Amino acid sequence: MEWLSAENVVAVGTAVLGIAASGVMVWYERRVPRRKRIGYRVQMDNPIGDDVRLGRANVRAGLFDEAPGMSDATLVLLRVENDGSQGIDRDDYTSPEVHGLTAVFSDRTIRGVSVTQPSDTGHLMDHFTPTRGFGYDGNTLRIPRVPLNRGDHFKLLVLLSGGDVGSEIRLIGGIREGEVHPNRSATPDEKPPLFSRAARLITIMLTVSVLTLATIVVTRDDTRPPIGCAKGTLTLTGSTAFAPVLEEVAKKYERDCEGAAVTVDPHGSTAGVRELAGAGAQHKKGSPPVVALSDGPKPSGLPKLRENRVALSVFALVVNDDVRLKNLSTQDVRRLYRGEIRNWRQLGGPNLPVHLVSRDANSGTRQVFQRRVLGRGEIANSSVDCVHKDDATAPVIRCELDSTEQVLTTVAGLPGAVGYSELNAANRAEGLTPLKLDGDAPSVDAIEHGANAYPYREIEYAYTYGRPPADSLASSFLTYLSRGNGQDVIRTHGHIPCWTPEGLRLCAED
Repeated sequence: MEWLSAENVVAVGTAVLGIAASGVMVWYERRVPRRKRIGYRVQMDNPIGDDVRLGRANVRAGLFDEAPGMSDATLVLLRVENDGSQGIDRDDYTSPEVHGLTAVFSDRTIRGVSVTQPSDTGHLMDHFTPTRGFGYDGNTLRIPRVPLNRGDHFKLLVLLSGGDVGSEIRLIGGIREGEVHPNRSATPDEKPPLFSRAARLITIMLTVSVLTLATIVVTRDDTRPPIGCAKGTLTLTGSTAFAPVLEEVAKKYERDCEGAAVTVDPHGSTAGVRELAGAGAQHKKGSPPVVALSDGPKPSGLPKLRENRVALSVFALVVNDDVRLKNLSTQDVRRLYRGEIRNWRQLGGPNLPVHLVSRDANSGTRQVFQRRVLGRGEIANSSVDCVHKDDATAPVIRCELDSTEQVLTTVAGLPGAVGYSELNAANRAEGLTPLKLDGDAPSVDAIEHGANAYPYREIEYAYTYGRPPADSLASSFLTYLSRGNGQDVIRTHGHIPCWTPEGLRLCAED
């Protein structure tokens, strides 16, 4: 997998933008003017003295034992704060009474109240007067309309009796274009939370979601899903040079598409095409489940065979390493295959007799070689074993073999031998050297990017008998091979897929 592919860069960039957006949202939460808010927190709710009911014990001093109704006294520290992003004025309180807020201590009676505030907000004390509504009655404490700048707060230390510690405490009131809400409990010295619980939760969820998405995209399998799977049986025949591609793609298709059985049975391009034509003529209805691959166009006289351009294949002329040549001109190659060159020293090589190792007449690789390089057919066969001349009148030893693998093995093991093969197979073989032609190397990359005019190349065609049904295995497999996952296999084996941008141009030109 390519970690720096455009798709992954976009995915990671999206993740970074998502995290940045989270930060912007948090900043907006705290800095951009929104609703006015007053929050309140109970920072302390403790008994004074022994309280066996709650399992708490304090050493009590003073006159609480003697004071009427104070045997179960409690102290509550209530913090009231502006935790919004805007200041609050006296007129922002919506209560119809003189006071702005009301604190209710359920099941307890207020015995006394003390107001505290930070040293830099001493001006707030001027508002805690009876004329402005400050006072208490029973379990209700009236709090004046105290103006609070953003972040300001004051605290109320309330002496209570008659109820349990932990009984409900509520702050009642309203703020124009805002709200009064409880905050979580905190110690007396703890600062109010910087962000609201909702902001923190949303930020965490968004960040986790974006990071998870980026991880999935970056680590996921890039393999494209199969296109239109179909069931049934299918036979692939024809080119032996293209057979390794077909075998691998067939296995992938069977793995991706349950219920499909694809058999690869190559016999050479010409033999495969004629086998398809025969199967089609015997098939009673429609197109038979056979696809023939051919190195180059079909022979004439087969009008019912329908072509599909699959790939551009590159081939190579190869010589035994002992020949020690790297480049030949096209004219020298033609002289070789006309039998005019009998010893490699005639071309600047060593004193070795020439052995022409060719393919049989059904071979598409041979036909491409004759059409693209020689411009004519090869001379007659003169040897069965490629070593001894069976025809004494023949100018050079020339033999024919059934497959690409046989050609490569023979050339590698026979000094002075020359043959031809599909390029990827030639590059993997040992003991032989692919030749340049007229200075142009047999290079897929160079051909794909228009860097040379290497001639020994041809389109790989897939033929069907007529047009197979769209829902047939033959149609599905051809789509899979040429436009789906098969493209990766084609490229891996050293061919250029016809349905890539570069392949479209090359397959149209050749």
